[in-house]
Amino acid sequence: MRVKGGIVARRRRKKVLNRASGFFGAAHRRFKIAKEQVLHAERYEFIHRRQRKRDFRRLWITRINAAARMNGITYSRLVAGLNGAGFEIDRKILAKLAIEDANAFTKLVELAKANLKN
Repeated sequence: MRVKGGIVARRRRKKVLNRASGFFGAAHRRFKIAKEQVLHAERYEFIHRRQRKRDFRRLWITRINAAARMNGITYSRLVAGLNGAGFEIDRKILAKLAIEDANAFTKLVELAKANLKN
């Protein structure tokens, strides 16, 4: 007597097809193709979770640089001045300050400039 997949195989296939819902063409209908697409999607998902962190850091640095240049200093000089002053603040918060509280950011720039002169 042979063993058919039965409910176990159906559940396994259904899991893959549910994961593939929304995929283009046969990739959301046919198990064989869907399985391959889900494998690739999971790989990209893993890579991009790490890439997102890099992308956000680049965005924050761009925002800080733009705000710093409006205050007459470059990003690298600003960061060097703040580090020299012993002022530890991460780029996310610095970028948020640059956008939401320009006065506080200007004070930080003045602190950095003062430290660079010394």
